[in-house]
Amino acid sequence: MAHIDAGKTTTTERILFYTGKNYKLGETHEGSATMDWMAQEQERGITITSAATTVYWDWHDNRYKLNIIDTPGHVDFTVEVERSLRVLDGAIAIFCAVGGVEPQSETVWRQADRYKVPRIAFVNKMDRAGADFFSVVRQIRERLGANPIPLEIPIGQENLFKGVVNLITNKALIWDEESNGTKFYEVPMPDDLKDTVDEYRQRLIEGVAEENETLMEKYFSDPDSITEDEMIAEIRKATLAGKITPVLCGASFKNKGVQSLLDAVAAYLPSPLDMKEVDGINPKTEQPEVRAIDAKAPFSALAFKIATDPYVGRLCFFRVYSGSLESGSYVFNANTGKKERISRIMQMHSNKQNPLDRIEAGDIGAAVGFKDIKTGHTLCDEHHPIVLESMKFPEPVISIAVEPLTMGDMDKLTNALMKLAEEDPTFRVKTDEVSGQTLISGMGELHLDIIIDRLRREFGVEVNQGRPEVAYKEAITTTVQHHEIYKKQTGGKGKFADILFEIGPADDGVVGLQFVNEVKGGNIPKEYMPAIEKGFKDAMLNGVLAGYPMDSMKVRIIDGSFHPVDSDQLSFELCSKIGFKNACRKASPVLLEPIMKLEVLTPDAYVGDVTGDLNRRRGMLESIDAKVGVQAVHAKVPLEQMFGYVTALRTITSGRANSTMEFSHYAVVAREKQEEILKNKIY
Repeated sequence: MAHIDAGKTTTTERILFYTGKNYKLGETHEGSATMDWMAQEQERGITITSAATTVYWDWHDNRYKLNIIDTPGHVDFTVEVERSLRVLDGAIAIFCAVGGVEPQSETVWRQADRYKVPRIAFVNKMDRAGADFFSVVRQIRERLGANPIPLEIPIGQENLFKGVVNLITNKALIWDEESNGTKFYEVPMPDDLKDTVDEYRQRLIEGVAEENETLMEKYFSDPDSITEDEMIAEIRKATLAGKITPVLCGASFKNKGVQSLLDAVAAYLPSPLDMKEVDGINPKTEQPEVRAIDAKAPFSALAFKIATDPYVGRLCFFRVYSGSLESGSYVFNANTGKKERISRIMQMHSNKQNPLDRIEAGDIGAAVGFKDIKTGHTLCDEHHPIVLESMKFPEPVISIAVEPLTMGDMDKLTNALMKLAEEDPTFRVKTDEVSGQTLISGMGELHLDIIIDRLRREFGVEVNQGRPEVAYKEAITTTVQHHEIYKKQTGGKGKFADILFEIGPADDGVVGLQFVNEVKGGNIPKEYMPAIEKGFKDAMLNGVLAGYPMDSMKVRIIDGSFHPVDSDQLSFELCSKIGFKNACRKASPVLLEPIMKLEVLTPDAYVGDVTGDLNRRRGMLESIDAKVGVQAVHAKVPLEQMFGYVTALRTITSGRANSTMEFSHYAVVAREKQEEILKNKIY
């Protein structure tokens, strides 16, 4: 996991080469990387979809099986990182030796924090001009709040980088360029590094001894008596507990440092067995339950990705937490309550499938033959049901309208969009009630660009597209009381509902509808409450200002009345929907817009032009930091002002600056701007 262009795919390609999975080196810039198999990835030289593979690595007389997922760096595809971190046990965070901790590095680091994933850091691109290993280590500590512990010191930097000193073995290693780095040699320690190595090795030994009383005694009597195995065991313990992040370095593109990284994965990252057990909820009893990570325990697995393959149809990627699954057997989907037959199980190598007869605890596989599985569903043994913790996905921030070039393609387009929405939880499709247009929403311009490209290539549907629109939201800012009576008499049984309620902003931290029933004395029978709650919940999808959704609100039902004949659930549901519309107009409704976190790297000469342009775009400057040869401008800017920004930035800086942008938060739109948006929305 890493920021854009830190070298994730190149590092993965080198791992495939050194583990014997591939016999030649794949390169992203040539479009020959194994893990970037989509046509769009090969053309653009970026990763769009996460790809899984399995390799074997020998370390300390043991053979290790590694399941690897290579994830994208672009924030538009953040869902791929989120779901990979949810099902994996450990992560390699890659940092560019020049760029250091970049915006998306922070995002993926926080995602890993959320799932408590132990990680090791790899400072890549040590051969590039401006590379600075110790500066990156400092940034990891300061910006990410981590505790980075170097296990290697680079020998040389920039074009002089040729190897590393291993602080545990106290040996210097140099990679052989003739053999693409497959051979490496031990060489005498360079004189100019001795002091630095002594200092960092001393710190490492001290840190290791602190955690263990026996080692502490050894340290005081003779620091050199602490063995390599004892050091490795303590570093592993601290890494798994999340206390430290071991840091290694290298240059993947130049084939240096990758074998040491694989050794570190085997030594310090967790095996599935380190997890001991997995938590879940029993769907029948609603009680917490645990499963032992054991092939003999009842089967449980989490579906973390759905993909469409042109040859085998829908593929479901899943991680097995306990038990085992045979090909051709049935599983129980705890989220839908239905049984599913898994006709075939495959082990994935990028987009190639190797059939398996059986898969067991700790493994990642893909299944074919299911009817109704979505991302985040739990598959388990029917007699021992369990629902595992799912994943949270960010809401889309940008929408465009699409229509097929020919009306005959309408069904084809609908089916294609449904398949793509199944694959990607951050991609949404809906029909605008007013215009009847099909709107697609995603995480950014690049995200929707790729979707439209896939519609054309994979599904053969050409579309016209509208201009991008911001996914605004609505909110109410004051609390009001409202009395709504719904009456309809049409001869025969009529409709009647009466609700007195208070509506206002939700309590801090609450997302969705916060529903409180305070009706006393049975003035509204309990059986009508779910209908009232449903009415308010449905109404939140279309706010009162311009039909944008509302994220959260609090409704307190105070009183009401009912008619013994005319009242029913539908009457109360409709009453709450009408009441919502009438009450929200009095509750000072406001529009919310997505605000983006922006980093621009620009040569010094253009800083004034860049900041001036950001001010015109309603941007809030946060800081300007000096980096090697460039200035890093950090700002928060409304997304509405950022369409086509990359082109504008190139014009301002003669193509010498670049920018990265990611979603930060929603904020209230200024009143004049709100009036302008609402006016445009009406026409």
